Amino acid sequence: MIANTDLHIHPLHNIHQDTLRLLAVNASLKGLNLLGCGDCLQDSWRNRIVTECRTIDEGTFEYYGIRFILSVEIETRDRIHHLIYFPSLSAVEEFKSNIKRYSSNLDKCRPVVNLLSWEVAELAVDVDALIGPAHIFNSWRGVYGIYNSIEDCYKDLSKHIHFVELGLNGDTDYADRIQELHRLTFLSNSDTHNYHPMRLGREFTRFKVRDLTFEEIKKAILHINDNKPILNVGLPPEESKYNQSACPRCHRRYTEAEAEKLKWRCVCGKPIRKGISHRIEKRANFLTPQHPIHRPPYLKFLPLGEIIKRALNQKNPFLKTVQEKWRNLISIFGNEIRVLIDVPLEDIARVTTPSILEVIAALREGNVFFKPGGGGEYGKIIIPNIEERLVVSLKPEEKRLFLI
Repeated sequence: MIANTDLHIHPLHNIHQDTLRLLAVNASLKGLNLLGCGDCLQDSWRNRIVTECRTIDEGTFEYYGIRFILSVEIETRDRIHHLIYFPSLSAVEEFKSNIKRYSSNLDKCRPVVNLLSWEVAELAVDVDALIGPAHIFNSWRGVYGIYNSIEDCYKDLSKHIHFVELGLNGDTDYADRIQELHRLTFLSNSDTHNYHPMRLGREFTRFKVRDLTFEEIKKAILHINDNKPILNVGLPPEESKYNQSACPRCHRRYTEAEAEKLKWRCVCGKPIRKGISHRIEKRANFLTPQHPIHRPPYLKFLPLGEIIKRALNQKNPFLKTVQEKWRNLISIFGNEIRVLIDVPLEDIARVTTPSILEVIAALREGNVFFKPGGGGEYGKIIIPNIEERLVVSLKPEEKRLFLI
């Protein structure tokens, strides 16, 4: 069977009586089948999972058709964020007991543990949990923002690291320029605190599995019994505020050579903020991505509400006109993911406007332009025919910033 999963969310800031219902309803509208429950070290949230969900097995729970596995994101003393997936409630409880004396906020969202990455990895492995670094290209809490390699971070425990999360700042092309990542499974997750389908599943991983359980997802991450990831879908990393090296004051973009020549100080006098793409250049083993045979395709996409907003030239995806078009497509085709990547374009053409169809088709085919973000300014995606007039109007020196 095919499973669309978002294995990194944070319900803790929003926990109330309807939390599970809202997660299940919006996951269904999005087209997700399985979620990481998030913040499972927090006792009251874990108890809600246990008491309100149907137990499928020791590590899998179900609420109105949506499956959950036990997950948490934690921060270690070396300022790295890690995702941990547990095989059972007893494994969660044993892990929490073992780290309790090293943390004063285990009941909070993303608790901080006064241990190094490899020490936490050892404790996770001891309870048969899966652990890997979250949003690896994040400048502040990602593994490549602090360490030179996975092995530098996890030491001898690196052999037990089987996945990394690409995060909103990265994609498969970025990651597969780094040789040590070739053996690992790439996860795409939303890392959201918001249940709305604009946020939930904004990045997701599609797996081929035999059932929607922790054990089957584990086998897919480890590539056992033909279980495997078959697609990563995520926001274009070029949209990130820190994709390119740029000035945080005037947002002028710089190539690595230009920044070096200016000793990383902008012509306006402000220090140049090094971009994620340039950090990757420093760690890359290959000039271009070298995808291993097991690597699935990566599809750069936007949430459907954002697509409709752009197609209708609206300022906000939550405006009534946008939401009406969104609800109409969902009611016809069942969920957002089906509309984005599965339903034939000719079927969509019969029920929506040509401009919406044009944006979906352009994204499916990768026929878009990017003006990468930098220095705290978000990047831009330009859709041919819909928005390409913006590219035509650029000055010659600006056009070099656009990538196809």
